[in-house]
Amino acid sequence: MTGTLYAGVDIGGTKIAAALVSDQGRIVRQSRTPTPAEGGATVPVAAARLVAELCSGLGDGAVTAIGVGSPGVIDRAAGRVVSATDVLPGWAGMEVRSTMEALTGVPVTVDNDVRAMAYGEAQAGAGAGFARVLYISVGTGVGGALTRDGRLEYGAHGTAGESAHLLVPATGAIPCGCGRRDHLEAVASGPAMAAAYAARTGSALPLPEIAALSAAGDPAAREVVHGAAALLGRALAGLLAVLDPDALVIGGGAAQIGPDFLAPLTEALHAEALPPLRALPVLPARLGTDAPLIGAALQAMAALAEEAP
Repeated sequence: MTGTLYAGVDIGGTKIAAALVSDQGRIVRQSRTPTPAEGGATVPVAAARLVAELCSGLGDGAVTAIGVGSPGVIDRAAGRVVSATDVLPGWAGMEVRSTMEALTGVPVTVDNDVRAMAYGEAQAGAGAGFARVLYISVGTGVGGALTRDGRLEYGAHGTAGESAHLLVPATGAIPCGCGRRDHLEAVASGPAMAAAYAARTGSALPLPEIAALSAAGDPAAREVVHGAAALLGRALAGLLAVLDPDALVIGGGAAQIGPDFLAPLTEALHAEALPPLRALPVLPARLGTDAPLIGAALQAMAALAEEAP
């Protein structure tokens, strides 16, 4: 294995994924581990251990830098989690960068996980070639990010593109991660769809099984999947009128459902959108679940380049 390698880490509520990534954005090794249930300081320790395992046999200095995609609002300069929901216990206030640098001995950059995904897609995925792109991730939560000419936009408070807390005309079976029930995340996230299906049928099934039932024509599953997708599309139509991007990229676990989710989302979006936005491309994330790993690693590479004299 030759060339410069960077590590990308994607921290989630149930798993931590890590990969060694080339300077061309190609994954050469990857692995995952369950997120420690205790949360807090045990999480960066588990992440550092996972990177060390990936580097086993490659010798000292196998990776030049590490990029971390983390839930929550991130102070990028400090590498600290400013605020976070209860998806990851004890995560708010975590000093991710300093902890992982002490454990690994290499420079670490930290950003929001959806922004890491967006950067990966902008550099090497579906967003490449578009000037201004809105990225929406639908998974354990609902997240958003903006890029312009391949670079991330953050806004004055680091929340540019965030979409989980858009108000919607529906109340979900579970609350948003912030505790409110009238937010987009409460009705369009993976757990929200699973909860809606359980409320309709009395059967607690994971989203992949619900998606398979929907694709097979099961009425309850189809109503849940198509309903969440359509509500997401309607909400995004308003957001797109504000942001006026060149393209919309949909990623995250729920987006892996494919046309059964993306088609009703696109139809509802175009039906609600202002006329100039009705032809806006709605694209599935090309890098899939690898996007945050590749994006975080490429962010770490870019950070080193910016610091170079």
